[in-house]
Amino acid sequence: VALYERGPDPRTGRVERGRSINLALSERGLDALRRIGLDAQVMSDALPMRGRMIHPVAGEPQFQSYSASGDRAINSISRGALNNALLDAATALPGVRAAFDHRLVGLDPITGEMTFETPQGKVAANAPVVLGTDGAGSAVRGQLLANGLLEESLDFLDYGYKELTIPPMGGDFALDPDALHIWPRGTSMMIALPNPDRSFTCTLFWPTHGTSAFASLGSPAAIERHFAEHYPDLIPLAPNLVDDYQHNPVGVLGTVRCTPWQADGRVGLLGDAAHAIVPFYGQGANCAFEDVVELDRCLDECDDDWAAALPLFQRRRQDNTEAIARMALANFVEMRDKVASPLFQLGRKVEHALERALPGRYVSRYELVSFSTTPYAEVVRRVRRQHQALGVVAAGAAALLVGAV
Repeated sequence: VALYERGPDPRTGRVERGRSINLALSERGLDALRRIGLDAQVMSDALPMRGRMIHPVAGEPQFQSYSASGDRAINSISRGALNNALLDAATALPGVRAAFDHRLVGLDPITGEMTFETPQGKVAANAPVVLGTDGAGSAVRGQLLANGLLEESLDFLDYGYKELTIPPMGGDFALDPDALHIWPRGTSMMIALPNPDRSFTCTLFWPTHGTSAFASLGSPAAIERHFAEHYPDLIPLAPNLVDDYQHNPVGVLGTVRCTPWQADGRVGLLGDAAHAIVPFYGQGANCAFEDVVELDRCLDECDDDWAAALPLFQRRRQDNTEAIARMALANFVEMRDKVASPLFQLGRKVEHALERALPGRYVSRYELVSFSTTPYAEVVRRVRRQHQALGVVAAGAAALLVGAV
């Protein structure tokens, strides 16, 4: 196996500023890591988050548990630490070679011939099977598109993201490290995830246009005024707020769809390269790990025949990746607009009460997505059935009440 990566080896420490976005590792990702014996190593650097901590503009933060029992957690982990662990494990295997600073500029899907630009000039390579796991802006997908071998749609949100940092305070966490912190502000929000060094990585999700967009704050004074008004509790926690805001880049957010995910059984797409989603359910990496598990199953069933396994992989995964893409978009609205609502909070309490009263029979969407490996499309169907059953029960109870009256 030859791995070609456009950027430098991340283990050298050369990391682009403001591009870390912590990953929220949950059961689907952990299931994949267990299969290769890396779960314990990766989890040694992870911080469990058992719920959301909601920060209003005024008043005390409020904690909302992710699970009915209160003991289940998603795990904050550094993207860099995970990449390094995976690279170390992969390159330690016999027959695996990694080449960095290789940017794909040419691919013949019929012959498997590839051309890379490197600091030393152009390099050619050839492979019988080429897998593009190169992210939402996949160069492999671009080559298939240029050869007329797939169709794609890119649906970008009118929102971008920018990272800030909350450093340790007095050698300890400045906020509760057992929670994912959210500052919901209606049309925008900020989140913060804890890091092993006791800092927090904060991410602003703001509109890309209008008076509350990133570009609308042009001076240090304007930045400080805006945060003092909308995120007042952040000011004493983020001494580098203005510098981070002015110098960290704005990233784009969107959903990638394409079909087919493979060409002639020899060039395939996995993860974000095939189906990038917005990050609001914390499932991007988990979904990509699950891709690998499913492709491995397909190869076993097809006796390692890639021409048979790659189309089978897409048939099994595409409905599921579309389901999580839609749920992630819906969760953005929930995090941004609803989590601070008393009505939403009451609904969550009722849902958790139902889970405790009907263990195994009623399970919330969040628990099914984050704490199980139930296929995403089945999650949608099961939640719909649960809601329909509750509707019938509620209607029956209302009829009994009217009859009694």
